[in-house]
Amino acid sequence: MTMTGFSALGISEEVLKALEQKGFENPTPIQELTIPLLLNSTNDIVGQAQTGTGKTAAFGIPIIERFDPSDRNIQALILTPTRELALQVCEEIKSYRGSKKISIIAVYGGSSIMMQIKDLERGAHIVVGTPGRVIDLIDRKKLKLGNVKFMVLDEADEMLNMGFIEDVEKIVKETPPERRMLMFSATMPDRILSLAKRHMGKFEMVSVKKEELTNVLIEQTYYEVPNRDKFDALCRIIDVETDIYGIVFCNTKVEVTEMTLKLNERGYSADCIHGDVVQSQREKVIRQFKANQKGILVATDVAARGIDVSDLTHVINYSLPQDPESYVHRIGRTGRAGKLGKAISLVPSDERRKLLFISRISNAPIKKAYLPDANDMIRIKKERIKNNLLTILTTEKHFEYGTFALELLEIAEPQEVLAALLRLSFKNELDQKGYKNIAQDSHNDERGNRSSSRESSRGDRDNRGRGDRDGRGGDNQMMSSTGKQRLFLAKGKQDGFNPRKVLDLIFEESQVDGRFIDDIKILDSFTFFTTKSREADIILEAFRKHGKGRKSLVELAKPARH
Repeated sequence: MTMTGFSALGISEEVLKALEQKGFENPTPIQELTIPLLLNSTNDIVGQAQTGTGKTAAFGIPIIERFDPSDRNIQALILTPTRELALQVCEEIKSYRGSKKISIIAVYGGSSIMMQIKDLERGAHIVVGTPGRVIDLIDRKKLKLGNVKFMVLDEADEMLNMGFIEDVEKIVKETPPERRMLMFSATMPDRILSLAKRHMGKFEMVSVKKEELTNVLIEQTYYEVPNRDKFDALCRIIDVETDIYGIVFCNTKVEVTEMTLKLNERGYSADCIHGDVVQSQREKVIRQFKANQKGILVATDVAARGIDVSDLTHVINYSLPQDPESYVHRIGRTGRAGKLGKAISLVPSDERRKLLFISRISNAPIKKAYLPDANDMIRIKKERIKNNLLTILTTEKHFEYGTFALELLEIAEPQEVLAALLRLSFKNELDQKGYKNIAQDSHNDERGNRSSSRESSRGDRDNRGRGDRDGRGGDNQMMSSTGKQRLFLAKGKQDGFNPRKVLDLIFEESQVDGRFIDDIKILDSFTFFTTKSREADIILEAFRKHGKGRKSLVELAKPARH
C-alpha cells in the first residue's frame, strides 16, 4: 500500500507503519494543513473543521512524533467535552504510537477517581480528559501539568455550550506559558476566539471548507407537532416509511434512553448509544447496526460522531440540533451511493424560527409535510398487507402451512377465521381507536384537516393561558410552552458562585446532570436557572429534604409583577 500522501507530511516510518495498519492512505484536508505546521513551526494553532474530518489524527500524530522518551512527565493534555470523546480520542491516539513506549490514559467523571490516580502514579505521558475530572485531579495534586508541551482543546465549541469554558481557563493557567496550545472547533463563536487571544501566543488559523449541502438525493421534510405528540408522530413516520434503516437524533442522554425503551415497547427494533454507554457496548451496538442494515439507532450528536455508516435510508431529528452545521452533518449520513435518502425533523411550533434559521444558513430547503391521519394509516397498512400476501402467494411455496390452514377453516367460516387471524397478527393497527389524534398546524393545509386545526387552536389557547398564569418573559419566567421551569437559587456572585459551581451543587444534591440545566443567570446574591419540569421536581424535592424544615436554597422563581 502506498503511503505517499502521509509521507509527504514529514511523518516518521514508525508512525507511517501504524497508519498503514489502520488502512489510512491519504491525509484529510485538516490533517494536510495541520500536521506540517505542528511538526515544522512553533506557533499555536486554531483549527476549524467539522466532526468526522480527522481532527484527532491532525493533532495526535504530531504529539506522538514530538514525544520525548527521556521525559517521564506528562507531555500533552487533551481536553474533550465528554467521557465518550475522551475514551475515543485516547484509543485513537494509542493506535498511532506503533511500538513507541508511550503511556496514554483517559480521565473522566463517572468512573473511579482512585483507579485513575493509580494510572497517573504509574506514569503517564499523554492525558486525555474531561474538564471536571481534570480539575479534581489538579486540586488533589495528582495531575501535574508543569512540564506539558502540548495543550489541546478538542471540540472547543461543545465545551462552551456545556458551560466548561471557565474550567478550561483554569486548567490552561496550570500549564507552562511556553507550551504549544492547539484548539479545534467545528464553529468559531466570539468567545472561542477570545479564549484563543487570551491564552495563546502567536497562533495560526487553519480551516477546511464547510460541508455544503449539495446532495440533491436527500429529501428534506419537517412535521410541525407539539412536544406531547412527538413520539406518536415518530411511530407514525416509522410505520409509513418502508424498510427504515436510520438514526433518530435526540439532544440528551435521558431522551435517548427513554426513546429507545418506548420504541422497543411498541415493537420496533431499536438500540441506542450516548455518553454513558461503555466503549465495548458502543462497539457492539454499532457493529450489529451496520451488519443488519435495518432498524433504528437512537443517538446524541456527540455519541454518533465517528460512526461510519454510509447507506442509511433515514435521518430523523426528534430534537433539532443547536446549529445549522450540526444539521448538515446529521443529514449528510443519508442519500449516499446514488440512493435517495430522507431527512425528517419533528418541530414544535415554538421552534419554527430555529428551523427557518437552520434552513437559511445551511442553504437547505426543508419542505413542510403532514402526518397521515388514522384513516390514512389504516389504508396504507391494508395495502401493504395485500401486497405482502400477493408476493407470498405468487413467489413462495407455503405447503408447510396447508394442513394447519385446513384445521383453522374448520373452526368457523373462512371470513371469520381470516378476520380473527388479522386481529391476532395486527392487534389494533387496523382500528381507528388505536391512533391518537395528533395536533398539527393546519395553516395552508390543502387537505383542510379541520380536526387538526381545532386541536391546534385548543393547544394554542392552553399555552397562552399557562403563559399568562406563570408570568412569562424576563428572568423570572417559571414555565415555557416547552415544559421548562425557571428556578431560583439563594446563592450568587458574593457567595463565590459561577456556572460550574451551580451545576456541581445541583448534581451533588439531586443527581440531576448539568446537561439538563441551561440559561444560568448569576446575580450578586442569587441565581436563576432553567430546567425541564421533571428535573425541576427532582431538584426541588432534593433541596427540600436537605433543608430539613428550613427554607430551601432552591425554589420556583416567582412570577414577574407588572
